[in-house]
Amino acid sequence: MQNHRRVVVTGIGAITPLGLDMESTWDALINGESGVAPITRFDPNLLPVHVACEVKNFDPTNFIDPREVRRTDLFEQYALAATRQAVQQANFTITPDIADDVGVVVGSSIGGFHTMLAQYDVLREQGPRRINPFAIPMIMSNGAAGMIAIELGARGPSYSPASACATSNDSLGQAFEIIRRGAAIAMIAGGADATVSALGMAGFDRLGALSHNNELPSTSPKPFDKNRDGVVMGEGACVMVLEELEFALRRGANILAEIAGFGQTTDAFHVIAPAEGGAGAAKAIRRAMESANVRPEDIDYINAHGTATPLNDIAETQAVKAVLGDHAYHVPISSTKSMTGHMMGATGALEAAVCIYAIQHGVIPPTRNLVEPDPQCDLDYVPGEARKHRVNVAMNNSFGFGGHNSVLIFKRYDG
Repeated sequence: MQNHRRVVVTGIGAITPLGLDMESTWDALINGESGVAPITRFDPNLLPVHVACEVKNFDPTNFIDPREVRRTDLFEQYALAATRQAVQQANFTITPDIADDVGVVVGSSIGGFHTMLAQYDVLREQGPRRINPFAIPMIMSNGAAGMIAIELGARGPSYSPASACATSNDSLGQAFEIIRRGAAIAMIAGGADATVSALGMAGFDRLGALSHNNELPSTSPKPFDKNRDGVVMGEGACVMVLEELEFALRRGANILAEIAGFGQTTDAFHVIAPAEGGAGAAKAIRRAMESANVRPEDIDYINAHGTATPLNDIAETQAVKAVLGDHAYHVPISSTKSMTGHMMGATGALEAAVCIYAIQHGVIPPTRNLVEPDPQCDLDYVPGEARKHRVNVAMNNSFGFGGHNSVLIFKRYDG
């Protein structure tokens, strides 16, 4: 363990239902604001679910050459925008002498869903010669990672995880491990998704995953509440600049936090339901803590996966108790999905960014809409209002369909 390189975060970019950068998103989270609203992107009357957490007022031409907009799917536009913010905050430029040692791990759970649906309509109505010639690069899940690498000139390791709700937590974790073992000096990492579409919403609803609270949209989702009824679909992107510590110090980078540990497991139980007792999640938490060399009592904050589905919230509660023991009842935990909705392949990275901001600002965002706690979810889920709390070590949980469990540990960087 002593020979592993240390990895730090120096830049964060975010496009979310609460704001078009990380600062505005953080302010909204701390104030307990809801991103849930009636769907505007398509006619929701086709569906029993009429609300979602859409990204609002996003103009891709503010971030991308207008000529490139037609060649990129919405998820790629979100990813490119978040990347530009992250590298700007990090004051990071990939020069030719380091290009081979900088990589990109930016994932997407579904890829270019909007393009796929739109181009199928074109094929059916106008024929194959009218298909956008860039349709395939717009659809493929690794499209964002490839475009980011091209734009920045990153020639190191590059690929795109697709592990459902755990996607971008896995992206950060894999990038962390690449730097930690010495295969790169810096990585661009995160995730993006644009899944608010008629087919996407219909599909998730058929799984029984979505909230049907159309009448009072801002009162859902309800993580850990006994009246929770499911996910509210979200979208967006979050991307970070990760650097090997000595490289970051040499170039005078401002260090936001240190990534200290990463743990992954697979339930091998059910394609959409968590393993009984949260067993797989508990193993991932243990592995992350072992990787970070931290004890249960060291954990100061947990950003929960907290989807507001009946099974997930109980399983996560059980997993945290199984690993943290008595300390589970003393550590504040919150689900920011209660405000952003479920941003799918972007959600893990955004919630990792929340952990970093909690470390920096000494404030924990609340779990909105938690009014009547489920007796089986009996931990401190920070209901209603943000809380001042010094955070030195934070944990981020992401658990995805397919049984993918991903946990990151962040530490305050004090040199």
